[in-house]
This record gives sequence, structure tokens and C-alpha cells, in this order.
Amino acid sequence: MEFTEAYKLAGPCCFSPNSRYIAVAVDYRLVIRDTLSFQVVQLFSCLDKISYIEWANDSEYILCGLNKRPMIQAWSLTQPEWTCKIDEGSAGIAYSRWSPDSRHILTTSDFQLRLTVWSLLNTACVHVQGPKYGSKGVSFTKDGKYAAICTRRDCKDYVNLLSCHAWKIMGVFAVDTLDLADIEWSPDDNAIVIWDSPLEFKVLIYSPDGRCLSKYQAYESGLGVKSVSWSPCGQYLAVGSYDQMLRVLNHLTWKTFAEFMHLSTVRGPCRAAVFKEVDEPLHLDMSELCLSDEFLQGNSDVSEGHFRVMYEVTEVPISLPFQKPPSDKPNPKQGIGLMSWSKDSRYIHTCNDSMPTALWIWDIHHLELAAILVQKDPIRAAAWDPTCTRLVLCTGSSQLYMWTPSGAYCVSNPLPQFNITDLKWNSDGSCLLLKDKESFCCASVPLSLESSEYSSDD
Repeated sequence: MEFTEAYKLAGPCCFSPNSRYIAVAVDYRLVIRDTLSFQVVQLFSCLDKISYIEWANDSEYILCGLNKRPMIQAWSLTQPEWTCKIDEGSAGIAYSRWSPDSRHILTTSDFQLRLTVWSLLNTACVHVQGPKYGSKGVSFTKDGKYAAICTRRDCKDYVNLLSCHAWKIMGVFAVDTLDLADIEWSPDDNAIVIWDSPLEFKVLIYSPDGRCLSKYQAYESGLGVKSVSWSPCGQYLAVGSYDQMLRVLNHLTWKTFAEFMHLSTVRGPCRAAVFKEVDEPLHLDMSELCLSDEFLQGNSDVSEGHFRVMYEVTEVPISLPFQKPPSDKPNPKQGIGLMSWSKDSRYIHTCNDSMPTALWIWDIHHLELAAILVQKDPIRAAAWDPTCTRLVLCTGSSQLYMWTPSGAYCVSNPLPQFNITDLKWNSDGSCLLLKDKESFCCASVPLSLESSEYSSDD
């Protein structure tokens, strides 16, 4: 892997959908860099500090949310002189997002008074009263033709279906939830999944015309659903809950066909490979070197020795570090909070918040645990390669950790004092965006990896 130099960062940053650009917020300035040369291609000045940024799907436009104002500003890469500013006055703007056609912006006002669709083609705007949330509760079909927007009135949750062509409400139906948490279209656009708040375990599957196809409830007492994720193929629906279980439903009968427990002690029989992060001392033979005492005193690294980070394959049984959440505090750190599918829908990785240093990788084809990665520090982020079965994660250290079905590897970041706190893939899987607190860099990744190409000190 090859790493770029570090660049200044003071806010969000992300790749454009076409992978040609990187947008970086530096206080009130929006810097657009080319992903090949990393030269600045555009520089935009906003009216206040940038809170969040979002690219349009066609990578031609980008919006910046300014929470302190509150307002948003949008910019065009092909027409730098074009500008757009949306200010809802006293209503405020809690969140904004692009529509799939990249020519409309959806804003949600403070206190969820209304959701407004703004057109960049003309001055028309459409209002939806009483959206349930600001930054969630809105989902688009994959073909970009329809939007599902959650609303609430008279202590009841509803789903509004809008046409993204005319922005007219096609239908409204009530849902059987106590307090709707979120909504998401299936990848094939044939179903909508809705799940309830953590106070009640309830997952509902609806058709676009409002018919309830299935109602799934694993148990009645205790905290319920924490995370939900469709597989890219649309055949599986993964549900992570506070009882430290991962349940997978099929798309034909909407019944569970797999239940995976996250236990603090992993015992046999178990075919999973357990990779544990360790520090291996580098033994340097300096018996034939003539080093003065002054040199050794001024270079403590030489006298103390060097270490390299690597994975050690561990046999089961193994006990994983476990943190029992306090019973007297809300939002306990337990259950499946981190969850994501691989591109081919064969693997899914999970992280139990009670064991923040362990990452579990499950094989859906064989319905078994494929691997466990045990880190020294809590896992900050993990992301699948968008083109192949390759998982990359970070823990806030200078190391980058990678897993493929052939093994796990540690890659050292050569930049001094650069601790990786977050990471993102570009759309073609050739580059990784690595973030530190005040800087970022990129790492070019080979399109195909074999286990023989990697070692801990690459």
C-alpha cells in the first residue's frame, strides 16, 4: 500500500460518488481535491463553519450544512460561479440531503415542523408536514423514483410515499409501531422495513402499497432492536438487538434462518480463525556495532528496542474482553451496534458494544462464525471493500487492519503521529480515506490481494 502525505482537516471530508474528488471542510472553507494528483481544483468559502457535507449522486453538486446559522449552501464543480443558499428563517434547518436526481434538496426544519423539497431547476418547493426525524426517517428507492418519509401526528406513526418526479404524495399509511425508529427500502425496491424504538422489539415489513407483509418480534421484555441492515442482494435482512444476538431473516417467508450469539467466551467446536493483535519485539543484532554512550542516551528507541504490530492466530477456547454496562444509566453500551454486509452478501461483520475490541465475521452461506479479530483498542470504524470480499478496520492507532477469507493483516501507517480514527472507501475500491483528528491522508489499495503480498510491516 502507498500512502499520501497528510493534509489539514477541520471538519467532515468524503469522496465524491464518482471517486474523482475529495471534499474537505476546513472551518468555513470547502476544499475540493483531485484524487489522483491531490491538487486543489476548487475552493469555496461558506458563511460559517461547515458542520456536514454531502455530494449529489452525479458528483456535480455538493451541499454544506451550517448548523450555527442555520442554513445550507450548495456549490457546483462545473459552474464555480453558480451558488445556492437555503435559509428557512425562524423555522431553521435541522438537516438536509440530496434527492436521487441531484437536482432537488430536502431540508427538515427544527423541531420537525416540516420537510421541504427545494428544486434547483426552478423556484418551486413542496412541503411535507410533521416529519418524524431530522437526519433519519427518509429512504429512497434504489431506482430513485420514490421516497418514503416517516411522519407522526396524533401520537401515531405514518409513512408518506412521494414520487420523486413530480414530488406529489402517492399514498399515506399508518404503521403498527409504538415509536418508529427508522425506515429503509429493500435493495430490489419491493419492500420497506420499519423497526420500533429500543423499548419494544418489533420489525415490520410493508409493501409499497401499505400492506403489512410480516411482523417479527423475537421477544417481548427487555430492550429490542439496535441495528438493521439489508444485504446487497436483497435476500437477507439482518437484525441486531440489545440481547447480543444477530438474527437473519429471508426475503421469501420473512422468517429467521440464522441466529448468532456473541458470547464473551468462545469454545469449541469452532472452525473460526481467531486473530489477536500483539506487539512483537524486533530483535536487532548490534553486537558488532560500535555505539557511544552518548548516542544510546540520545536515542532511547535503540536501547529500548522496536516493536511491530501483527496478528497471532489463537486457539479456542478464548475469553474476550467484556465490559458490563451500568444498570442505572440510559442507552447501555451493549448489543449489536456495528454491522455491515460484504459486497457479495456472503459475510457480515458485527461488533457487540459490550466487547468493543472484538470484531465478529459471520459466513451466511455456511451459517457459521468465520473469524474473530481481537484488537488491543476499541474498534472505531470498519468498512467492506465495495468491489470484493475485503474488510478494513481501525482502532484509533497508527495501524490499519485488514481481513480477507485468506487471512488477516496489519499494515503500518508511515505518517508520524497519525492515528486513524475513521476510514472510508471510494466507490471503485482503489483508495482509502483515512482520518485523524486534524488531518487526513489516502492510501492506494491494490485491486486484488493475495495473502502472500502482505505482512505486518508493509
